[in-house]
Amino acid sequence: MKAFEELDIRTEVLYSETHEWARADGNVVRVGVDDYAQSALGDIVYVEPPSVGDHVTAGAACGSLESTKAVSDINSPVTGRVIAVNEALSDSPELINSSPYGDGWIFDAEISDSAALEALMTSAAYSEFLGTLSLGD
Repeated sequence: MKAFEELDIRTEVLYSETHEWARADGNVVRVGVDDYAQSALGDIVYVEPPSVGDHVTAGAACGSLESTKAVSDINSPVTGRVIAVNEALSDSPELINSSPYGDGWIFDAEISDSAALEALMTSAAYSEFLGTLSLGD
């Protein structure tokens, strides 16, 4: 697990309390897990993303990540319909560890209401939130 000061917290994304990030481009939101989550999980060995066409609900599990330490839910930070999944993760799940905000993205969802984005945290709010956690949470 990385020390708090070493975590990569990006300003161009929004964060959920369950450590997923969301980057909106109009009504399409790209989703992944953040640097804290990938660091806490350790080496990612398998990704089960939602399927294209699935309806995802903000705060609800929509897939899972398997690491050498545990299996963890992927919770959608937004409500919408999955329009793309990162197929590269099926052969290279470790992309989440090496590039959580880039090549390690998990899915894109088309949202009909951007209000869900307002419930997510900015990088500053997320940094404060992480400061309230004990290492290993």
